Parts: sequence; C-alpha cells; structure tokens
Amino acid sequence: MKRRSLLRLRRSHLISGSLGLALLLGPGTTLAQRAWPAPPVSSSAPAAPAPAPTVSSTAASAASASGAAADDTGSWPNDSWSDEGWDEIERWAAETSGAEEPSDSAPAAAPEAPAPGDEYSSLELVRQGNDGKQRRIQVVRKSTDDTSGVFAFCQPQEGATPDTPTLAVFSESGAGGVEISIDKNVIRVPLTLVTQRQKSDGSSGDGNIEAGGGTARFLDEPPPGATDRLSLCSVAVERQEQPGAVQVTQGQTRLTGQSLKYDESDGIARITGPISFQRAGSGENASNSLTGTAESIEVNVDSERTVLVGNVVLNSSGGRVSRAARVEYDDAANLARLIGTPEQPAVTTRGDERLQAAEILYDLGRDEAVAWASKGVRISGEFTDGP
Repeated sequence: MKRRSLLRLRRSHLISGSLGLALLLGPGTTLAQRAWPAPPVSSSAPAAPAPAPTVSSTAASAASASGAAADDTGSWPNDSWSDEGWDEIERWAAETSGAEEPSDSAPAAAPEAPAPGDEYSSLELVRQGNDGKQRRIQVVRKSTDDTSGVFAFCQPQEGATPDTPTLAVFSESGAGGVEISIDKNVIRVPLTLVTQRQKSDGSSGDGNIEAGGGTARFLDEPPPGATDRLSLCSVAVERQEQPGAVQVTQGQTRLTGQSLKYDESDGIARITGPISFQRAGSGENASNSLTGTAESIEVNVDSERTVLVGNVVLNSSGGRVSRAARVEYDDAANLARLIGTPEQPAVTTRGDERLQAAEILYDLGRDEAVAWASKGVRISGEFTDGP
C-alpha cells in the first residue's frame, strides 16, 4: 500500500501554514455599468438645484432624498465606475458627517486567543496582488475539544502527480465553529475544506476554500476500495445543505448565508443565499437599525470590497426601503452604495418620497440617501413638502 501522509490533531496543537507565495493572475473584476434607458420623469419632482458634494476629481452631482433632485435632462451613463470612485465616496461621506476619513484598509478582527495551555488549529493563505500587497485569509478551528470537531492536513501520497492538491479539513460543531477571516469580515461555519495545488513554476497559489454546513471525523483506516483523497487519508466528510450555516460579522452588521466558496483564480469569496442582513444602531444613532435580504454576497480580496448581490432589499427602522441589484457595503464607513441595472435600478423610498438613480449612497447611521452620478446622468424623484 502507498504511504499515506496525514496529520491528525487529537490533542491541542497549533498548525500554521503559509499557503500562497505568488499570484500570476490579475486582480478581481470591477462592476460594469451599461447604457441604461431613461427612467420615467416625475412631474412632481422639485426644480431646486442639487447640492454639490465636496469631491475633487470627477465631475459628479448629488441629490438628497430629503428634498432635492438633480438635473433630469441627461442620459444614463455608458462608462464603468472604478475602485477609485469608492475612495472618493468615502471621503465625501466623512466630510459631510464630520467623521474621520476611513482608512484604506481596515483589517479583519483578530481571532480570539485560546485559553492558556490550549492552541487552536489554524491555517493562513497568502494572496499576492498585482498592486504588490499581500492579503491574508486565516482559517481557525475555535476549539480544542476532540469530541466536537477535527483538523486534518492531507498531503499528496508518494507517486502522486505534481498537480495533486494538499487538503486541509476543519470541522467544529461547538459555538465557536470554524472562523474564516477575509478582509473586514469574520465568518463562522461548521465545516471548511481548503485545497491548494502547486503551480507549474513550482509556486503555490492561495488555494480554494469550500465552507458551510456539515461535519468531519477520523476513520480508523481507509474504507476498502476507496479512491478519493480524503478517504485515503482516513477522513470522512459529510456536507449538509443548511441555510444560515455561514455567519458573517462586519462591525455592527450580521449576515447569514448557506455556503461559501473562495476561488483563487479571481480572489473572490462567494456566499450563496438566501442572505439575511441585520445591523444594530449605535451611539447617537442607536435607534437606526437595519434589516435586509439578498441572493448572495461577494467578498473581493484584491479590491477589499464586500458586495450584496441580487434583489437586495434594505429596510430601516425609520421606514426607509431601499432596493438595488447590487449593494457595496462598508460597515466601518457607515456607508452602502446601491448600484442598479437596467432591469433593477437603484431605488429608495420613505413615505411619499422616492428617489431613483444609477447609484445611490446610503448613510447607514443617519438613515439618509443621496443620488450619486456622473455628469449628465438622469435622476428622478418624487418628494412631498412638509406641513
């Protein structure tokens, strides 16, 4: 029988591997904005000029959903927005709110330290971007109890082909689960499988991750006739379709989904839904809570962006309802960027007020919305004067 290479953790050990030395592929894609048909123009929209945002580089206009609409004579844009646009938006949001300008990159929360004498099993994936930055994804089993989960590290057997992957299995049924830290997001799941293949040049990529519901356990020996890698390493994995198995925390925001897949080819972690969204208010905005739904979540490691995707609906405790095809989300900046499509434009309503635009900026703390658009972009709205 060929020699099996398996590392089992039946006691408390710390295993830390740096998986990923160089990335030859380009950074993740940006969201494209296609040519749009003009939306209906409301006869009740006021003629007051739009307030000018405090931005410096691009020709942009802003209109507040509380009572001003931008010029309605333009057409929908046929260009694409870039990551630099988001930096500009964050500067604008900080200036208008009086808050400090957000940093370029807020790291994910550090994993909780184990109790003295215990060490969690962990693995670190390192992604090298074309911008020269290294970004890390950390996977940690948040328990040392042998009865609630396992960690197994399965290397290629003797005689295996060069492209045979190295596998790491994390499972934990306890409250801590398996923790995956990606960008600003801390993600907890019961089961995680990490796969890493050696490239033709001998380097290692940052690997692929599959996570969600399920369990794993050690076998006394490989089952007779087994051919799959995990069975040959005496590990049995049972995956389960479990809504809510993926729990995401970003600052004050909590999201849940069903499964996660991270692909090293584009550096994006995709969380399938149904997605549920909850955000509690804090400080002077403690009463401004937010709930919502979406079809999926995308976390782009290269651009450090978290995006809610597909029929996104956000409901505030103040009565605002916002809908868009995609919502780029930053909890630390108290900001969401609603991005529409021809089929589903970005729309926000509260009472009799309605604002529709290519993009809408949503201040999560103050529950206020502003239309954001390039010069010549059409914006429509309906607003009711107060008593």
